[in-house]
Amino acid sequence: MDIVARVKGILLSPNEEWPVVVTERTNVGALYTGYIMPLAAIPPLAMLIGFSLFLGRFGLGFGLIGAVVSWVLALAGVYIVALVTQWLAPKFGGGGDFIPALKLVTYSHTAGWVGGVFLIIPLLGVITVLMGLYGLYLLYAGSTPVVGVPKERAVTFTVALVVCVIVVYIVIGFIMRLLGLGAMGMMM
Repeated sequence: MDIVARVKGILLSPNEEWPVVVTERTNVGALYTGYIMPLAAIPPLAMLIGFSLFLGRFGLGFGLIGAVVSWVLALAGVYIVALVTQWLAPKFGGGGDFIPALKLVTYSHTAGWVGGVFLIIPLLGVITVLMGLYGLYLLYAGSTPVVGVPKERAVTFTVALVVCVIVVYIVIGFIMRLLGLGAMGMMM
């Protein structure tokens, strides 16, 4: 898989890209090393640059630690949300396999991760939020082809999964605050 082509396909033509995603054979390691790890690094690195260098809000050492912790927690968050997706999909008529669940979660995060580049200029962070909201549409659009949720139940499934995702990321934010990295928790 070409990461640039996949990002472009998911962002610009998701309804054509999701069926391609379904046919690809992959595993957890390949998804993490070839897609999740590099893209999930964009928001923490951009925020590190923006907040440390431009605003002088964090020292570079503290900012780097925060970026690494934020990245690791984002990687864990994807896995946890994929587990929730695997558990939730059958309750809405979909399949309960982990790899399709991980694909759906992974590629739905694309917009937020790529939009994270705007965190280099902190005032443009709102664009990152908007890109993350586009990820909700990506989640909805992929729920039927990827995890097999019937089209008529896709909206309800998406809403239920989003509620679960919010809970997961609240917990991750809480962990960041416990570690003294609360301001860096916005990186994900």
